[in-house]
Amino acid sequence: MSDRIGLFTGSFDPITLGHLDLIERASGLFDHLYVGLFYNPHKVGLLDVPTRHRILEELFADHDKVSVLVSTDELVVDVARSVGVTHLVRGLRNGQDLEYEASLDFYNRALAPELETLYLLAKPELKFVSSSRMRELLHFRQSIEQYVPQVVLKELASRENT
Repeated sequence: MSDRIGLFTGSFDPITLGHLDLIERASGLFDHLYVGLFYNPHKVGLLDVPTRHRILEELFADHDKVSVLVSTDELVVDVARSVGVTHLVRGLRNGQDLEYEASLDFYNRALAPELETLYLLAKPELKFVSSSRMRELLHFRQSIEQYVPQVVLKELASRENT
């Protein structure tokens, strides 16, 4: 039997505790899980791609079933095929996410019918946590301490001190 390999993608700008929860849960479902940092040109960035990559690498350095990859100009399905992915993993917080993900799934299925998509529901205590809300809170100089891992807070603090 072949390995089950998952790919969980996002812009992770910044990565949140919601992302971490989904990644941890998904890693238990697969023989290997790739966390794909994908650049989204439609989102205003807080952290540049190399910084987000470094943060992800630090977070998963001791997790032997999780690897981080970066793509700035490829479709998810093409990256998935290149590393032997069998399943795409997506998180759902609400009905709005479901609509958005359904539209992506429509095209992903057309482009790569061999890939199945697995959806994980956000835990109730994390369902309102999103990177865009983190950027908004930061814009208004509010703490995001309870929503992101310490490595993100350290990165943001180091930027304030420069």
